[in-house]
Amino acid sequence: MKRSTMVLSAAIGLGLTAAMTAVPASAASAPAATGSQTVQSSYAGSAAEEAGNKAFFDAVMKSAQAKAAKSPGLRAVTVTYDASRAPSFASQIAASAQIWNSSVRNVQLRAGSNADFSYYEGNDSRGSYASTDGHGRGYIFLDYSQNQQYNSTRVTAHETGHVLGLPDHYSGPCSELMSGGGPGTSCQNTRPNSAESSRVNQLWANGLSAFKKDDKGVFTTVR
Repeated sequence: MKRSTMVLSAAIGLGLTAAMTAVPASAASAPAATGSQTVQSSYAGSAAEEAGNKAFFDAVMKSAQAKAAKSPGLRAVTVTYDASRAPSFASQIAASAQIWNSSVRNVQLRAGSNADFSYYEGNDSRGSYASTDGHGRGYIFLDYSQNQQYNSTRVTAHETGHVLGLPDHYSGPCSELMSGGGPGTSCQNTRPNSAESSRVNQLWANGLSAFKKDDKGVFTTVR
């Protein structure tokens, strides 16, 4: 999500340690991100940000695929999340899951154990972002200050959109969920538009076949 100049550090980088301040106990246990790819919000998209988005999506998809392979015949892949470390945003996270579940058909979000990704909360001058270590573990960080300025459910649903494979598009209108903070703090839309929903359905259309093993037994993405 785009932030005002009061809280925005408009840069994308690696790791989480640089800008953490006054992190509450619920966020203090956030996984170390040394060597990880962090998807941060900024005023304009970048190649690094786009790569980070894709890395997070691929990591979550691989994790969900590995578990779902044990249940052949599923029509939709279930992505499991852990919201226990972001208790202040429990209602927004639940609303975000409901929004996406009612907007797409090939992937569904569910709270549960053995999660594919987690939510954390705290204070960070960079605002909210998604991060992955590239090894099937990822999380979404929800910043207090940003969520007080912008519609909090929109922030949460926007960041969750990265989990499902969507990039930022800050120049888009308020009707685009992935335009984030581009339209300003007055934007109250919390739902993806039809193009965004279609893109997520397309990305997850192959379900359990979305990944195949190469000749070395390594999963590779099929697009």
